[in-house]
Amino acid sequence: MGILEKIAEIEREIARTQKNKATEYHLGLLKAKLAKYRVQLLEPKSTGPKGEGFDVMKSGDARVALIGFPSVGKSTFLSLMTSTASEAASYEFTTLTCIPGVIEYKGANIQLLDLPGIIEGAAQGKGRGRQVIAVARTADVVIMMLDANKGEVQRELLEKELESVGIRLNSSKPNIYFKPKKGGGLSYNSTVPLTMCSEKLVQLILHEYKIFNAEVLFREDSTPDEFIDVIVGNRVYIPCLYVYNKVDQISIEVVDRLAHRAHSVIISCGMKLNLDYLLETLWEYLALICIYTKKRGERPDFNDAIIMRRASSVEHVCHRIHRTLGSQFKYALVWGTSTKYSPQRVGLSHIMEHEDVIQIVKK
Repeated sequence: MGILEKIAEIEREIARTQKNKATEYHLGLLKAKLAKYRVQLLEPKSTGPKGEGFDVMKSGDARVALIGFPSVGKSTFLSLMTSTASEAASYEFTTLTCIPGVIEYKGANIQLLDLPGIIEGAAQGKGRGRQVIAVARTADVVIMMLDANKGEVQRELLEKELESVGIRLNSSKPNIYFKPKKGGGLSYNSTVPLTMCSEKLVQLILHEYKIFNAEVLFREDSTPDEFIDVIVGNRVYIPCLYVYNKVDQISIEVVDRLAHRAHSVIISCGMKLNLDYLLETLWEYLALICIYTKKRGERPDFNDAIIMRRASSVEHVCHRIHRTLGSQFKYALVWGTSTKYSPQRVGLSHIMEHEDVIQIVKK
């Protein structure tokens, strides 16, 4: 029996099993087995000749992956947002490889990747799905393009495909401390009351991974799935923006309902509707800030911003300008919202905010 058949059998078993107190250990074990087989599926042993390269070199200040079913408007969106022309047509699978483009917004260069359409079963390798999903793992934000007419069905299927390959959308890493040891058995503790994971279940899951000595500390009430994610350790947690395209083809009531959903934006590439709001939202999700530099006795240079991540310190800014600047640093003068008064004399640990101006004084 191959890995795919084993995965299918376990999924059927999970669907058949009724969820109650008596079956929680059995379900936990099945989920652990399922996660183990999926990891094996993602890392197949290479036997044939090396194929055509699919990944694109990372460039710019951030990377955004466009994921969606065939013919939802990904290529049209890329052509509208960037100066790259991606072939767009009314038939499915117009795009067959990864096409990069660059969005220039607020002085930042955001790399946008137009990926081929995903079909159901992509996680098992159907329709180049495995390569598409592997590229999505490297992105800072995933834009999930959905057809507004059938958005609910598409959203569920895509979330399931991404979930099965270890991509967790709009969620943070579980606050669980886990460390395998060489001896001493299982040390199990929690700082909060646990309703979903008991010590016996944790032990069963660890035994499935052949781990008999470990230290486990739950700092939040987590599910068995979240605990398995911590053990496997190859999960990526990515912010996701659900973009409903073709809203000009549906009723205003449906548009209103979709617009009020969490992490959702409605657009129409054909009529160029709401694209500016989508860019604003994308900037928020990327958590980027602009920092301007100033020389002594001169006006700030507002044409050339340094793009940093939110919560970056003065030390990060110094390293971005030049790697030796941190060792020569004496103090910095900062103007902007991160200071109590302008200019404020600050050290390396000061946290910068959007559109701050900095002047660095060397020793």
